Amino acid sequence: MQTTSLTALAQQQLDTARSAGSGRSAVTVYGGREHDLRQTLIAMKNGTVLGEHESPGEATLQVLEGQVVLHADGEEWEAGTGDHMVIPLHRHDLAARTDSVVLLTVATRGGAV
Repeated sequence: MQTTSLTALAQQQLDTARSAGSGRSAVTVYGGREHDLRQTLIAMKNGTVLGEHESPGEATLQVLEGQVVLHADGEEWEAGTGDHMVIPLHRHDLAARTDSVVLLTVATRGGAV
């Protein structure tokens, strides 16, 4: 079994995001397109927005650090460090209200997204 320090990985990715022109950085923690389960750690500096996009399938978001807001269908949901949310199955965006790190978990059927 392999273990990963999410705390160390979060700090690494947040450092990268702070110096990136896009204001964000991401790394796959587990899985990939060939798996039914995929986990991606995403770091975003304050004010960065992951623009509106389609839902990747059944997915959850866990905030490891910071404060984020998810927008979908004219509604918004805020989440902070330690919070967990289910992502709606339709178009949405995600904005960082502070320097933030989230763990995105996506479950697909048959390994295809």
